[in-house]
Amino acid sequence: MAYQVEPVGFIRSCFKEKFAIPRQPALAPAARGTLELVAPYDNGDAVQGLEQVSHVWLLFMFHQALESSPRLKVRPPRLGGNRSMGVFATRATHRPNGIGQSVVRLERVEPGRLWLSGIDLLEGTPVLDIKPYVPYADQVPQAFNGMADAPPVLIPVQWAGAALEAAHAHGERLKEPLVALIEQCLAQDPRPAYQAPVPERRYGARLWDVDVHWHYPEPGLIRVLDIALAVIHP
Repeated sequence: MAYQVEPVGFIRSCFKEKFAIPRQPALAPAARGTLELVAPYDNGDAVQGLEQVSHVWLLFMFHQALESSPRLKVRPPRLGGNRSMGVFATRATHRPNGIGQSVVRLERVEPGRLWLSGIDLLEGTPVLDIKPYVPYADQVPQAFNGMADAPPVLIPVQWAGAALEAAHAHGERLKEPLVALIEQCLAQDPRPAYQAPVPERRYGARLWDVDVHWHYPEPGLIRVLDIALAVIHP
């Protein structure tokens, strides 16, 4: 039996590409964006009462990872990307119906728009539903997960002087905590876990409208090399 669903809105995000997005929500509190609601949910009636809520669950589509045939096993990044697990034992993006969920902080509520932080959602992500976070029901003190029982180990992030100056300048222009966003995302090491760092290799990601480049001058250390306004190709 098939079911048809329609988005209630779409994400406007600081993340313009998949690389460097945190692998779980809330790991980068400086990651911000908005949920732009579509008709008929852009009416203020649909969000009435949300001003009493600090966090919301978002059900969304992994719109850039949809597949025509189901996967029974996947290789989650948490396990280094080289161990297979049953798809239902992971939060990998390759889902049977392409559905993901994230709990994010609700910063502000407006008719037709929710302001969010701590997001792990790509620009343009279709959101299927919004549910308020309920602390007494959603927190499970005795819960455990043997594969992911601790947050990722963070690695130090250093800056080239000019890169830090540029990040501050662009952050002021954007009115966003760009320096914190870069540090929080890179400290989690966005590289595939199976990929050994090569000192001369440069990595890059787009955050808001700037391109960030970095490398690994030595194991366990990231150095931000430069920040530049992104060139948007038509």
